[in-house]
Amino acid sequence: MTIRILPAIGDPDAARAVSSLLNQLPDAEPAPTVADSAALLDALAGAAAQGAAASPAAGPPSAVEALPEVVLVHERIGPTPALELIREVALRFPAVGVVLITTDAGPALFSAAMDAGARGVVGLPLGYDELAARVQAAAQWSAGVRVHLGAGPETAPGPAGTLVTVTGAKGGVGTTVTAVQLALAARAAGRSVALLDLDLQSGDVASYLDVQFRRSVVDLAGIADISVRVLQDAVHDHHTGLGLLLAPEEGERGEEVDDRAARQIIGALRSRYEVVLVDCGSQMQSANAAAVELADVALLVTTPDVVAVRAAKRQVRLWDRLQIRQAEDTTTVVNRLTRNTEIQPPLVAKATGTQVARTHVPAAFKELQPCVDAGRMQDLDGRSTVRQALWALAGELGLVESPAVRQGRGSHRARPTLTGRKRKAITPGAAPGSGPGQGPASGSASGAGLGIRFGARRGSAAAAGGSGPFDPAGPYEEG
Repeated sequence: MTIRILPAIGDPDAARAVSSLLNQLPDAEPAPTVADSAALLDALAGAAAQGAAASPAAGPPSAVEALPEVVLVHERIGPTPALELIREVALRFPAVGVVLITTDAGPALFSAAMDAGARGVVGLPLGYDELAARVQAAAQWSAGVRVHLGAGPETAPGPAGTLVTVTGAKGGVGTTVTAVQLALAARAAGRSVALLDLDLQSGDVASYLDVQFRRSVVDLAGIADISVRVLQDAVHDHHTGLGLLLAPEEGERGEEVDDRAARQIIGALRSRYEVVLVDCGSQMQSANAAAVELADVALLVTTPDVVAVRAAKRQVRLWDRLQIRQAEDTTTVVNRLTRNTEIQPPLVAKATGTQVARTHVPAAFKELQPCVDAGRMQDLDGRSTVRQALWALAGELGLVESPAVRQGRGSHRARPTLTGRKRKAITPGAAPGSGPGQGPASGSASGAGLGIRFGARRGSAAAAGGSGPFDPAGPYEEG
């Protein structure tokens, strides 16, 4: 979003310095500098009147929308003193964020400026990072005020990116592969995407995407205000178009990223990218716990085996005890599913109390192995059933406009035999090959501690459900 900035600076040298820095700010639209307080007030009043005249029916919201988001006031502005001018702007135009530029940025002046209604103070001589941080903060505040005044959410330049976290029930269930493919799918749909690795001790996003980059998320942990330039220095621009913020190579340094730092880093990413994918690993720490709490969509990846489902259940209970997230607000993704698996998605949903994604990911490691070994997950063949399933999952989650895969690929219902005749679908509840006089399978097995009984024997399609490129009831050759 564009941030409109109106500088009010009487000193010509300071005006040139400010204009030079403002022209370097991304998404900034600086207006010509005004030289005194009267010209500033006249410019704001004229913009408000012009906005109201352009849409008379809309009334005050249109007038507010026409105002600049940020006003910069130099301490030597005249004839009205700077603090009095700030107070008058705050009273007459409450949706405008005012930033004071001064040589004395001490506590006394800072307190006086805040009392007058300023949203920030920048010290002289000006620095790019400090100016960018104050302008961004004032613009975000202004955007929030305008939403409450009815100026419309389209004027808000603040954090608006969709945050999706991917957490593993335990190690080795496919968390990083899921996060990487979801990010690639969203990027292929034309959206700006950041992939944040918060598996701080053993993150492998860099290994899966063949990246060697000296910056990591730890470099942002000790920074109070993450400016645009600082964020750009820490994010690796991958050739696929993804912005990668990686885990540290030294796992012990992950302790430097606490929940406060994680919230600040995620907020900075959401203000710059439309989609932010976070690989949280399988071990809960304060940083990835904060990410799960903030997430618009929280995914929990598990495999259809007793050990992994038990681990998923423990993870969900942990989140509930720590008041991070409730089970009903969590979406479980079943990875490496085959039609012969006794634990089918409905059973996973019942055991964990979570929603289960309609799209399930098939077990086909032979398709993944060459890309995993080469560290180039972005080169996974588009015909891969794993990639098709994960890109369909991205469509289900709303990360892309529509699924980038053909639904039903591999299903025997949509594929004729060599003779040209379509195969007969297996009736739910009936064992394959059952004919007249053979009823549904009636055997049952214990849930090995899950507390649920299986109503169909191993290999039954009764519990298979969901949509996507993998059909558990269809013919399948396991990798």
